[in-house]
Amino acid sequence: MTGAPIGVFDSGIGGLSVLSEIRRLLPRHDLVYIADQGFGMYGERSLAEVRRRSETIAGWLIDQGAATVVVACNSASAAALERLRGHWPVVPFIGMEPAVKPAIEISENGTIGVLATEATFQGELFASVLDRFAAGHEVIAQTCPGLAEAIENDDPALDELIARYVGGVVDRGADVVVLGCTHYSLAGDRIAAAAAPARVIDPAPAVARQVARVGDGGGAGALTFVTTGDPMRFADQLDRLGFPSTGVGSVAV
Repeated sequence: MTGAPIGVFDSGIGGLSVLSEIRRLLPRHDLVYIADQGFGMYGERSLAEVRRRSETIAGWLIDQGAATVVVACNSASAAALERLRGHWPVVPFIGMEPAVKPAIEISENGTIGVLATEATFQGELFASVLDRFAAGHEVIAQTCPGLAEAIENDDPALDELIARYVGGVVDRGADVVVLGCTHYSLAGDRIAAAAAPARVIDPAPAVARQVARVGDGGGAGALTFVTTGDPMRFADQLDRLGFPSTGVGSVAV
């Protein structure tokens, strides 16, 4: 790695949806992505567990010289974002916030749906978003057990899960559906097809724009991918999604 990289982390491949948008806006910045696959999916963990793990992974990225850390996971942002900012006050931390505000702005009937994990809905961040932007509107919070895992593992049951969860909000009148998990962005086209004619909002581009506005970093455009799990499995996932899959590293943290 050269320069001061931007660090990006998630429990798996979901944060790659954010990484790709950052790469599009900042092609000459060094980026380091760590998939915490050895720990497991954050959305199925308690907030306390995700908070502790997020601090460990963020610390590893900062030790590698990351000038900015992107918490490319809604569950980790809900559990740990403010704690991370307090622990490393000089490092810009950019996290994921459910895109309730833009969804309400384009909704024609005042009813929106949010697809997310239980951990995301339990966090104070989601409650704060509702308090700030959702007064007078109906927000249908749809938990999606197993959906992130199905995307992570390219499970044949993915379309069935999408139909079930998207139908759960569209059938109740939502005309805008918010993707509240970065994994869901990787299946955005399939979710949009299931939601039609309701519109789907993917927050990844907005997060990348925020990184470009407030983040620090530099370099020569290097991409580094590491996992706390099986590097061969992660390399296969990267290859499937069209990312460089050679030289994937593994770390024990």
